[in-house]
Amino acid sequence: MFESAADPLLWNMIGNLTSLLLLEVRRELWLNSPNASAGSLRSSSAFITDAMIMIPIQSIWVPQFRGFGDLNVNESDLAVLMNGRQSSLVSRDVLLRKNSWMVSRPKIKLWMVRLTTMVLLWTCVLQLTAIGDIWGPRILRRWPAFLTPSYNSPLAVNESSPVIFVDKILLPPKRIYKNNGYLMVSCNGGLNQMRGAICDMVAIARYLNVTLIIPELDKTSFWNDPSEFQDIFDVDHFITSLKDEVRILKELPPKLKETVSRGLVYSMPPVSWSDISYYENQILPLIQKHKVIHLNRTDARLANNGLPLAIQRLRCKVNYVSLRFTPQIEELGRRIIRILRQQGPFMVLHLRYEMDMLAFSGCTQGCTPEEADELTRMRYAYPWWKEKVINSDMKRKDGLCPLTPEETTLLLRALGIDSNFQIHIAAGEIFGGERRMKALSAAYPRLVKKETLLGNSDLRYFQNHSSQMAALDYLVSLESDIFVPTYDGNMDKVVEGHRRYLGFKKTILLDRKRLVDLIDQYTNGTLSWDEFSWSVKATHTERMGNPSRRVVIPDRPKEEDCFYANPQECLPQPDKP
Repeated sequence: MFESAADPLLWNMIGNLTSLLLLEVRRELWLNSPNASAGSLRSSSAFITDAMIMIPIQSIWVPQFRGFGDLNVNESDLAVLMNGRQSSLVSRDVLLRKNSWMVSRPKIKLWMVRLTTMVLLWTCVLQLTAIGDIWGPRILRRWPAFLTPSYNSPLAVNESSPVIFVDKILLPPKRIYKNNGYLMVSCNGGLNQMRGAICDMVAIARYLNVTLIIPELDKTSFWNDPSEFQDIFDVDHFITSLKDEVRILKELPPKLKETVSRGLVYSMPPVSWSDISYYENQILPLIQKHKVIHLNRTDARLANNGLPLAIQRLRCKVNYVSLRFTPQIEELGRRIIRILRQQGPFMVLHLRYEMDMLAFSGCTQGCTPEEADELTRMRYAYPWWKEKVINSDMKRKDGLCPLTPEETTLLLRALGIDSNFQIHIAAGEIFGGERRMKALSAAYPRLVKKETLLGNSDLRYFQNHSSQMAALDYLVSLESDIFVPTYDGNMDKVVEGHRRYLGFKKTILLDRKRLVDLIDQYTNGTLSWDEFSWSVKATHTERMGNPSRRVVIPDRPKEEDCFYANPQECLPQPDKP
């Protein structure tokens, strides 16, 4: 009974307050209008009278008039005005004779009316807040129909369907700091080599308190990909997500941009695997002197170890939060994953048996003499590949060659991977084509690639853009049930570290030196199949992407564990070292 009795009173209070506010506005407009007359007010008389009738004179309206010491209106005048529907409208001149001086008063007196209205409004709000627990549910059910979605309305919530809650996106606050200058960078290498470089350059810019210009991607390497940064990564998200760390611009300010366009910019390659003191003592003074400098090589230019914890964690933030692919790439990657998931669990095999890797490494195992000559010619064609004369057999025995498709087939069978397991090949064109893939396809007939899962129309915008195609492989590799890299290239390292960051997802890290020796013993008959299989499994029991510490080799950073393969500063670690 309390609720049913309270509802009309509540709505009456709200109606009275609204009417009072509207009436005060009309009255002030009438009293202060130089062209107003009784005739001009007659069209509004019904509204004003109705509004006043709703308000008790003694409790609200009269105190409103009496509250103003300089406004002399009595109850008899109000009674005449309130009977506007039953008698002639009170002339504006009647009130003006009693208050002839009011029109000449400054209009600033309006603030008194507004103040009184606000006091009443806040009084009602406080009263409603105090009794909200009692009346709240009842009030909400009595909202006007246009504010309440009907069951047929698209706004209505179906109770049988799941409710999706969207987290509010909170943008980080902008970091304010004295800008020491501008840093331009040109990344080199493939997608994942450039990815690590971008993370390094952001950390360096943050430490030096400089403004970073969106990095330029490599367009002259073997892959010859013309993609810009914004073609692969969500550039606006990149800038916004890092604004609490470092200022990032899409381009230089106009004056500096003009200077750079004339070729008047200091350009240099930083020293590889340098600690942060190198950038503070050598690079920062150059930036302060020239206002802007250009670092023209960025691969592996920051040390793996010995850096401040804040720098290491910023590298993780850039890699796992800020470097998000474009919506088009993300959506197509999710589509590939959905298609694979519909067929059950899947493994991603990064079969790095591609022409560029074989030419660079000098590995020719299983190649014909003609193919070996082709790879050698390619290696000499690229001057930045320093090593030219390579002994393929020695390099393979040292575990420095990618596994061949035939060696990979033996590996998967020895690990006990079922022949019906779905395997996604994350790679470009396999060198040697179907001839080299014959053994693997026979052992695992459910081999798929993105080109076989999607139509030509889906990939037409990605053709001839190797970095964008590599981005699709990256997304699928992250989501796979098992990831097996046959080499330890840049993609393998970055994906390994990202899968650790996502919860130490299963990643089989091959001991290629031991594996090649076991394969050779099995091939020449020294080991039986059971012995070979047992040895392969035993070798890799502790190499599944579990928590571990990076191997640090002082003065030999190229041989130690890569930061991006095991970003331990950003991960939960075991108790033992």
